[in-house]
Amino acid sequence: MITLHDEYIGAINDKTRIELSFRSKEDGGAILRRICAPMDYGPGKRIKDRIPRYWVWDYTSDTRAHVLGLLDRQITGLTVLADAFDPAEFVTWTPDWILARDWGVYS
Repeated sequence: MITLHDEYIGAINDKTRIELSFRSKEDGGAILRRICAPMDYGPGKRIKDRIPRYWVWDYTSDTRAHVLGLLDRQITGLTVLADAFDPAEFVTWTPDWILARDWGVYS
C-alpha cells in the first residue's frame, strides 16, 4: 500500500484531483507524471491475479484508454491537488465501485 493511501482515499471522497508519478510498463519503466481523478482501489474485475490496484482517470493520457490500474509498486509519488473534479467528466457507465462513496448518481 502506498504511503499516501489514506490521502488517496480522501481524494476519492472529496472528489479532488491528484498528481501521480508512476513507473509505466508500456514505456519500459519510465516514470510518468499525470493529473488524475482517483476512482477506486481494489482488484480489477477482469484481472485474474486479484491484486488490489489504484484506479485513476488519466486526464492527460496519450491513448484512448484513460483508465489506469496501477499496482502499489508502480507508484512513486502522489500529491493531492486543490482542484476538484466532477465524476460526470468521465463516468459514462453504471458504476460498481469497490469503495463506497457519496458521488450522487455516480456512486
